Amino acid sequence: MKKDIILTGVGGQGILTIATIIGDAAAANGLSLKQAEVHGMSQRGGDVQSNLRLSTEEIHSDLIKQGAADLIISMEPMEALRYVPYLNKGGCVVTSSHPFKNIQNYPNEEELMHEINNVPNVEVLPIDDIAKNNSMPKSANIVLLGMAAKYIEILTPEQLRQSIARVFASKGTAVVEMNQKAFDIGLQSVK
Repeated sequence: MKKDIILTGVGGQGILTIATIIGDAAAANGLSLKQAEVHGMSQRGGDVQSNLRLSTEEIHSDLIKQGAADLIISMEPMEALRYVPYLNKGGCVVTSSHPFKNIQNYPNEEELMHEINNVPNVEVLPIDDIAKNNSMPKSANIVLLGMAAKYIEILTPEQLRQSIARVFASKGTAVVEMNQKAFDIGLQSVK
């Protein structure tokens, strides 16, 4: 079994943390893992994209070619649309509905969401609002990871929860529990 995932968003939104959690879970569960370097600026405001390839077999390349991605996980809807050409026919997009307007000519929000909703397999939620309404505004990325968990398939939600505990362990029990709660909220919010 294999899973090719594109992670995308804007610098500072927590995409690299999602990649770290998935990578940790893959390593802890004996999967082969390849991750392409992040493209774009990983500073706050620049676009960020990463290829993450997981498999029960050996992986030879770290790049995902167009039409081959199983899953796009995006913190930003325009960035999700940018990578739709990489999605395979049965692939899924899991994205935030909140735009991060970091460019002057950002597309019309209504048109953007219309295009997103025309993607065959898509999950869209206002993750920023969900995180704020649950008093965890810095955990929107973990809500998004929870939304994507059932689509990752090669790792179980419980394996991802355990990885959250390991990745955030140095920040203390309260931070681990808050992020696991954010993950659970995202997991329970998808159909």
